[in-house]
Amino acid sequence: MKLITEAGTFAWPVGSAGTHWTEQLRVPDLSLGTYSIPAGGTDDQSPHTEDEIYVVTAGRATFQAGEERVAVGAGSVIYVPAGEVHCFTDVTHNLAAVVIFAPAEDSRSPSSR
Repeated sequence: MKLITEAGTFAWPVGSAGTHWTEQLRVPDLSLGTYSIPAGGTDDQSPHTEDEIYVVTAGRATFQAGEERVAVGAGSVIYVPAGEVHCFTDVTHNLAAVVIFAPAEDSRSPSSR
């Protein structure tokens, strides 16, 4: 067992980065971390090679995947299949989300082989 005490806690980006990512757990079959975007910030992530789940713990934004857009806030849970283009937009309140990758993030990417 492992208690992950900081998961889902908003963290300010460092330097000129527009977002903040902290990985808090990694095992072969999954990884977990916290993704933070300040109000007015820009989410510039690229599609991932693994399935992922976002659990929004704080803030408000719009989540876009392809042509689909949905308002999200604390308590929203979003599933994104591997390879799907997606991002948070219109971040109106500091956003924090627990992100779970299965298998672990980047474990399917060509550079990890």
